[in-house]
Amino acid sequence: MCSCVRSSRALSPVLLPRLLLPQTGYRLAGRSLWTSPHCMAVSGDSQLLPLPSQARVVICGGGIVGTSVAYHLAKLGWTDIVLLEQGRLGAGTTRLCAGIVSVAKPISIECQMANYSNSLYQQLEEETGVKTGYVKTGSLCLAQNQDRFISLKRLASRLKVMGISCSIIKPKEVAKLHPLVNIHDLVGALHLPADAVVSPPDLNHALAVAAAGHGVQILERTSVQQVLVEKGQVMAVETDRGSIECEYFVNCAGQWAYELGQASEMKVSVPLHGCEHFYLLTKPLQEPLPPSTPVVIDMDGRIYARPWQGGLLSGGFEKNPKPIFTEGRNQLEIQNMQEDWDHFEPMLSALLRRMPGLESAEIHQLVNCPESFTPDMRCLMGETPGVSGYYVLAGMNSSGLAFAGGAGKYLAEWMTYGYPTANVWALDIKRFGNLQSSRTFLRHRVMEVMPLLYELKVPRWDFQTGRQLRTSPLYDRLDTQGARWMEKHGFERPKYFVPPGKDLLSLDQSKTFYKPDWFDIVGAEVKCCKEAVCVIDMSSFTKFELTSTKDQALDLLQHLCANDLDVPVGHIVHTGMLNERGGYENDCSVVRLSKNSFFIVSPSDQQVHCWSWIKKHMPNDPHLHLEDVSWKYTALNLIGPRAMDVLAELSYVSMTPDHFPSMFCKEMSVGYANGIRVMSMTHTGEPGFMLYIPIEYALHVYNEVISVGQKYGIRNAGYYALRSLRIEKFFAFWGQDLDTFTTPLECGREFRVKFDKDTDFLGREALLQQRQDGVSRRFVMLVLEDHDTELDLWPWWGEPIYCNGQLAGTTTSSAYSYTLERHVCLGFVSPPPGPEGLPTPITPDFINRGDYEVDIAGQRYPAKAKLYPFSSLFTQQKRRKEDIELSNLHGK
Repeated sequence: MCSCVRSSRALSPVLLPRLLLPQTGYRLAGRSLWTSPHCMAVSGDSQLLPLPSQARVVICGGGIVGTSVAYHLAKLGWTDIVLLEQGRLGAGTTRLCAGIVSVAKPISIECQMANYSNSLYQQLEEETGVKTGYVKTGSLCLAQNQDRFISLKRLASRLKVMGISCSIIKPKEVAKLHPLVNIHDLVGALHLPADAVVSPPDLNHALAVAAAGHGVQILERTSVQQVLVEKGQVMAVETDRGSIECEYFVNCAGQWAYELGQASEMKVSVPLHGCEHFYLLTKPLQEPLPPSTPVVIDMDGRIYARPWQGGLLSGGFEKNPKPIFTEGRNQLEIQNMQEDWDHFEPMLSALLRRMPGLESAEIHQLVNCPESFTPDMRCLMGETPGVSGYYVLAGMNSSGLAFAGGAGKYLAEWMTYGYPTANVWALDIKRFGNLQSSRTFLRHRVMEVMPLLYELKVPRWDFQTGRQLRTSPLYDRLDTQGARWMEKHGFERPKYFVPPGKDLLSLDQSKTFYKPDWFDIVGAEVKCCKEAVCVIDMSSFTKFELTSTKDQALDLLQHLCANDLDVPVGHIVHTGMLNERGGYENDCSVVRLSKNSFFIVSPSDQQVHCWSWIKKHMPNDPHLHLEDVSWKYTALNLIGPRAMDVLAELSYVSMTPDHFPSMFCKEMSVGYANGIRVMSMTHTGEPGFMLYIPIEYALHVYNEVISVGQKYGIRNAGYYALRSLRIEKFFAFWGQDLDTFTTPLECGREFRVKFDKDTDFLGREALLQQRQDGVSRRFVMLVLEDHDTELDLWPWWGEPIYCNGQLAGTTTSSAYSYTLERHVCLGFVSPPPGPEGLPTPITPDFINRGDYEVDIAGQRYPAKAKLYPFSSLFTQQKRRKEDIELSNLHGK
């Protein structure tokens, strides 16, 4: 171990660093009073303020997240807000966090949140008079290899779309910006000049002062014990000092959010888990670092470093994290936990390699604090699916400070308007269900997630922990045939099938931004889907049955769905479930099984979201019943021109279009199994059928299909082939291409809206208004030209789209089209704004006459834009328009 570590052991007992304590009266012993606003309770021996008997909103958690929610609700005009903190304000993770505000985040919504936070924190001192320690330092994201450099270039392209200043720079420029950085092994860096550092407890205090100034009551030393619920609605909050009746409860309890959810009368799932997080503080250097020295983020070295009181604060995300707090209630306030120099040593070595000049620096302290992490490295936000009025904002994955401002704003908007002003589906707590709340699952996943924060993530990477949680009855059978697996909402789904003789290990470890090793395998599966027949296990679909005694089921669906569900029995309708703004809350296929019974099929990760959306609008009628039957059926997609031959042979029934028309469902026997729901659709536009098989018959039906299909060239296929097929057919996918802000008019689906029927449905008024005003953006297909599939970087999603040299939009999904032999991107484009920045209606002429380019990691490739699919891609078989323009693909 290096000498500087040994010297630290000889240091006198270490006091908590001044940076990490508020400058407003807190002391480590907690004996002095905090100079609080009049409506805040104070710590120490003073008399606590009385607990109000009722409030409109109760927020649990006085850290940076809770105070941000209180501040933003108050700014939006909410009154009668109470914020409760079990200890002292900011005495949890906030007190110990590193204070870095950076926009270098993996997904766009996180970049937006961090960007807003930065702007808020910059002006908060002026608003409140409380010093926050805000310094605009800028940051340097370093790249030690070409793959990391590519990922930074992709990030830079995305940030520029948002108007965030950034630049890709050479190593020599890094040296000019930071005197300590060793540049000899760097290939480049991303410079973000607007990034900043703050003093977290002081910032927390400033938000609390601002919230209190708007009338928020803040009570310390008050513990929430449980939330009382009646008929699925928040009614009151029980504390150790009495109860408060309320309409809304916001769980911002950070480390304790999981326990608090479990302690409530109706258990609420908040899937997060704590881990120890270490960072080092040095004493002032011989040549003290100026406060404006840039933050350094060296992901390949797994470390970050920022200036601190003339010295340095440096931490990281190690490969072997230490989970904490796995049993029972946690401590009241988080104290600096035990030092572990042996554990920190790899990060210290990385720091000394990056900044050799620190060899002589004297260590002030090694800080060990808890951070909470979620199963997918994204925070948890929104109203919980089971309890109306119960909101959550927690699980910040070590970016609580950077996210708190923006996340608090979006949650406050959500509570005020019923939706936030940005698409936050990637953060919505309803993306998880109870299945992700197992303590064992969370403990194992957090040990993978924390290192992944700085791991290089190429497209199509998969989590390794928490796997085989939900599997189809065919899992083992497919696995022995070479299936390589991906996971969606806990469900294992085949990506592709490795043929015999291929090197399985190299394929599993294939990580690249370029042409992937599975390219030819997926190509062969696509070819088989087009020329013969393939079978894809799509059991992960979300499947509901809605039934009633009379017309209640139909009436509900007619209200929820944009398309007309009053169709003959056996017909399949593709439809969106829209919100009041006309945006997609769900995109699904609905089958009318009988006069009063409907089968609803939705994307895999819609299981919780779709269920809660339907339940939210269901009348309280005992004769109307919604059942989740996802587990009851195995779904097989039989794709290809010979699919009808296979099924005809197995069922002794003609499967030709004349006898089995498109978009139709029949219950029939397949092999020895009866009661199979066979639907003439494939979610790809290719001919074929979906089979919904009761799970006890799944293996039999699959074996029969494979056996009979041998003579027709059948093979297994996976979701990568499905993606290629659906994208070259211009089919949008909910959660990636479609979201709660996308309307049917913007994506060419006006024909799926029942404008001609005198039926009111959610979103109708908004769509009529949009039709009158004109659409300002459109979903387009872009076919790349002058792009070398073998040598050039591949597009994946999120790439900027330029029209006539001006930014026009971003891609939402892309795939290689084996039919066109080039890449196809899908995305939305808009014309430049009109006078006074108002949106301009988009015209086909703008799309057809524009010169388009797609920016892949800073390099632009020309592209041809299309509003409609290429006719040459379609088979000659005549199909209904709905089938041709089908877009309800339930997979990425």
